[in-house]
Amino acid sequence: MDYKILGNTQSVQQAAGRLTITTAEATALITVYSPTVIRVNITRNVQDADASFAVIREPLGQIEHQETDTEVIVTTDALTLRISKDPLRFAFYTPDGKLLSKDDERFGTSWQNSRVINHRELNPDERFIGLGEKVGDLNRRASSFTNWNTDASDHTPKTDPLYETFPFFIGIHSGLTYGLFLDNTHKSYFDFAASCDDQFIWLGADDGDLNYYFFGAQTVPGIIEDLTWLTGRMEMPPLWSLGYQQCRWSYMSANEVLDVASKFREHNVPADVMYCDIDYMEGFKIFTWNQETFADPKAFIDKLKAMNFKLVTIVDPGIKVEKGYQQYDEGVEKGYFATYPNGENYIGEVWPGRCHFPDFFREDVREWWGAAFTALTDPGVEGFWNDMNEPAVWNQNIPWIVKFGDKFMPEVRNVYGMMMAKATYDGTRKILGNKRPFVLTRAAYTGTQRFSAVWTGDNTATDEHLLLGARLVNSLGVSGMAFVGVDIGGFSGNPTPEMMVRWNSLGVFTPMYRNHSIKDSDYREPWQYGEQNLELIRHSIEQRYRLLPYLYSLFYETTLTGMPVCRTLAIDHPHDAAIYYKDYQDQFMFGPGLLVAPVISTVTTAKVYLPCGDWYRFGSDERYTGGQEHTVDAPLSDMPVFAKAGAIIPMQNVIQSTQDAGDGVLTLHVWSGNDMTDLVYYEDDGHTYNYQQGQKHVRTITFDPAAGKLILTAAEGSFTSRFHTLEVTLHGFDAGRSVQPVNYVNDEIVIDL
Repeated sequence: MDYKILGNTQSVQQAAGRLTITTAEATALITVYSPTVIRVNITRNVQDADASFAVIREPLGQIEHQETDTEVIVTTDALTLRISKDPLRFAFYTPDGKLLSKDDERFGTSWQNSRVINHRELNPDERFIGLGEKVGDLNRRASSFTNWNTDASDHTPKTDPLYETFPFFIGIHSGLTYGLFLDNTHKSYFDFAASCDDQFIWLGADDGDLNYYFFGAQTVPGIIEDLTWLTGRMEMPPLWSLGYQQCRWSYMSANEVLDVASKFREHNVPADVMYCDIDYMEGFKIFTWNQETFADPKAFIDKLKAMNFKLVTIVDPGIKVEKGYQQYDEGVEKGYFATYPNGENYIGEVWPGRCHFPDFFREDVREWWGAAFTALTDPGVEGFWNDMNEPAVWNQNIPWIVKFGDKFMPEVRNVYGMMMAKATYDGTRKILGNKRPFVLTRAAYTGTQRFSAVWTGDNTATDEHLLLGARLVNSLGVSGMAFVGVDIGGFSGNPTPEMMVRWNSLGVFTPMYRNHSIKDSDYREPWQYGEQNLELIRHSIEQRYRLLPYLYSLFYETTLTGMPVCRTLAIDHPHDAAIYYKDYQDQFMFGPGLLVAPVISTVTTAKVYLPCGDWYRFGSDERYTGGQEHTVDAPLSDMPVFAKAGAIIPMQNVIQSTQDAGDGVLTLHVWSGNDMTDLVYYEDDGHTYNYQQGQKHVRTITFDPAAGKLILTAAEGSFTSRFHTLEVTLHGFDAGRSVQPVNYVNDEIVIDL
């Protein structure tokens, strides 16, 4: 195997806001994107065209540097990059000289044939979080991972890789933080000193450049904000997509879907969404309906709408090879499919049988794909579930010689699902006009948050997967993807009634709350587990709907800063060693106010760790002192959830659907604390893009304990709130202390506590 090292500096040049350093082996291009974001691109193939699927920002166009005989120093207000010339090595520091991260002095960057690897120094106390959908512990140290989007059915809590690629991590050491995003779509590798005697970490890819963005903000929220500034943030989701979602592979007919929907209403279990899996199609052909079992899609969907349900339909990328099938005929005629090098259309086998695969890397193909969704939108579908888009074929291995435009499979596999999601989102948004589509994708790459939600794939009905799901959601949140879900109850296998109850109680605090199961498994609807368990599951789902004003406000924060809804404790407490312990690593914050401690189905007590400060049991108001472990009761009826002292949680009374008007009462729950706290509260119409033109309702709610007041700033925006009465419920305050309801008006509201 040919082994090359980066070598010594031969020249240093600055032009067009870019620093160019050459060696005999490669060229290093350094650009500054912001004071806290610097890009280093080490390439053996300098090209004028510089495209990224993930990055949507441009560099500043200026770079401040000094050069000496031995090094080049790049400075911003927040970072110092010291570049040693001989050999060429990169080291990042804070402005006051504290080391954040540097190349390993011995090995630096090297190539083995086309594979490029960067070796980085390991700090003694260093921990690592992130990488998106990866199994294992919250702290990635002593673990290694591969990014290669894979149809990982029947995966275990140790399987790697899974469905999605987010090649971004955060390093935490010495009271410092930094981030690194390796923007390379080839199969990539991250090894956090797993097998090198704790000497270094290494990362790289099978081909392409060592192209990374270094983030120097000195808080984890600051790094997440910079990552999502660089790669884009989600838009407001349709409100209905935050309600309870019911799915199965498959409800086999329109009548069965309608029957399930009607039973939700009969049992008074709130719900908003029904799904159709692959059996709604004619022979699994995309953009078709089964003429026997779904004979009149519009009438079927109209009946769902009359019950206040939305429909989400699955869409796979495989286009069946069948003359007379519209998408096949058009795709062949116009050359829209992936090919072999000789021009033949590639054929792989999936659900419809022999299939071609659209080249989503071409704009004309994406437009063609997006326009085809009228087959679903015309009858009334508003949600679109992209599956099998790793891309998956039976037995996994698409030949590496398959081409998408001028790129071969190894370069684009990790980003294929993202580009399908983009095509789906762009197309359905255009068709639906001012109505927000809901797009869900199984495969993804950094930046997918601009187009779609994700879920964590084909999990299993075990307590191990229940806890793993919480870690995956939290890790994806750290990595820029906030709108995430898991298959509640486990996709395969049959959960016990206790597991189903417990998983639903966790689903309340998951950004996307979807129940989904495999064909031939037991049915999973809430009423399948007996009246007592139905009551417990109903209570959980009702709690979700009570919390929607809070949850919707959290998503608004995500659109502004990228801060996820579900927040590993490492976001706010990165240097607290206890939060990384196995007993506590699954815990997370649901927004700024609530701490959730997932518990398996076979225990009724739990050990929880509460970070510094005071906390209150959400279900009872029992007060706890933070900075220590507590053993607490965890009955199936009350999973451990804790409100942070000073928390402000806006809630509503129970509704059966997000389309229900409700009773117009907004309740602010406030927990006693000594420090001033605030929450940005947000409303809009929940289904259009009018909020982007100012039709929204935004106000900051502040709890001022010193003054004994709760203050709501005057509302910004032209949207009229759906609430007319404001109630305040106090927790942990003096006994008997209460607040009378007031009119909810747009002007400033000041309430004495």
